[in-house]
Amino acid sequence: MPDAPGRARPVARHGRLPRRRAWTTLLSVVASAAAVLLVSGTSVAAIAGAQLAAAPQTVQLSTDDQSTAETADVTAIEGGANILLIGSDTRVGQFDSDEDVEGARNDVTMLVHVSEDHQQLTAVSFPRDLMVPIPACTNPETGTTYPAAESAQFNTALGNGGVSCVVDTVENLTGLTVPYAGLITFDGVIEMSNALGGVDVCVATPIDDTFTGLHLTAGAHSLQGSDALAFLRSRHGVGDGSDLARISSQQVFLSALLRQVTADGTLSNPITLYKLAGAALSNMTLSDGLAQTRTLVGLASTLRGMSTSSMLFVQYPVVDDPADAARVVVDEAAAHTLNVALQTDERTSLSDSSTGRASQESSDTETPAPSASPSDAAPSDAATAATAAPSASATPDGQTTTTSSPSSTPLPSSISGQSAAEETCSVGN
Repeated sequence: MPDAPGRARPVARHGRLPRRRAWTTLLSVVASAAAVLLVSGTSVAAIAGAQLAAAPQTVQLSTDDQSTAETADVTAIEGGANILLIGSDTRVGQFDSDEDVEGARNDVTMLVHVSEDHQQLTAVSFPRDLMVPIPACTNPETGTTYPAAESAQFNTALGNGGVSCVVDTVENLTGLTVPYAGLITFDGVIEMSNALGGVDVCVATPIDDTFTGLHLTAGAHSLQGSDALAFLRSRHGVGDGSDLARISSQQVFLSALLRQVTADGTLSNPITLYKLAGAALSNMTLSDGLAQTRTLVGLASTLRGMSTSSMLFVQYPVVDDPADAARVVVDEAAAHTLNVALQTDERTSLSDSSTGRASQESSDTETPAPSASPSDAAPSDAATAATAAPSASATPDGQTTTTSSPSSTPLPSSISGQSAAEETCSVGN
């Protein structure tokens, strides 16, 4: 039955929440670094050069990937540029682990695809509990070789063979070539949120997570330091308490961060920009191809001026694992569609999709969302219709000409996510 006039719409606490508005127009810890490195503009050249001169540790990818990174111009790679971003620390002492586990895990893995025409960015988050084939890998630190596995938990790839093994796993899964990769520790997000003076996020219903120590009332919050880290790591306090819920809550944070970083004034402040780039690079391990000033500057140039509405966050499509309720497996049909769209560099939209398991649009709740700059705010229904429709302009002789905005193909409705322009709120459980 429709809501009575003036009555607040009830807030859904569990499950996937439908998107009421069509989309027309990078996880977490990892995409925070991407947000700065990819949208900072040409001034990042001097900063990147200074930071890279400090000799951050680098890693090598497979021979083919290294060759692509060395010979290709990141701004003109046929079919677009792919960068894998990994967030990890050892899991010893992590609050959301039932027991301490030795070794590093790629608990946050995000594939960033920048289209060849530089008109769209798609950041794909891979659930850590996803069961996938993992190729044979050799751990670069211990020299131990791990045989190929037909089905293993996705977040064991980093411990098996380092960053290169995670890259190879994602390449096998998606059919893409990934010549660039970076790994960031949890300290990075703390320093970056501090450099910004906090990231404004919206909470629809209270979050109480005794595992991470995160306790937030409904409303708008400026998060930095340990609070920002706790928000990104919280699983038990959001949605249905799953890793999939955590991904969608991370997308709330990252979208807010992107809107904030790209807002007028933030990147024109050289002190803030230096702090942001320094926080990212000093806490990252980059592949040889990415640890180049020309590559970082090239990435910045490809995204200069890109609207946040053209930056999509999506979760790689999965379904419950029939063999283990605590794990998930690939949703083959939806994943095929997403993989092909990325392989063919197709412009896509999320118009028929929902937000994730622990997020909802801010218009669905009485809780006020953090403010965004007018140019990057999520479009209203009227603005959406205007953007979707052809626009008319007058010529000197009084005639009108019609131009159409770039067409896009909707991803399957089972693929959840949001654009960075959409103001969303995390939903506590």
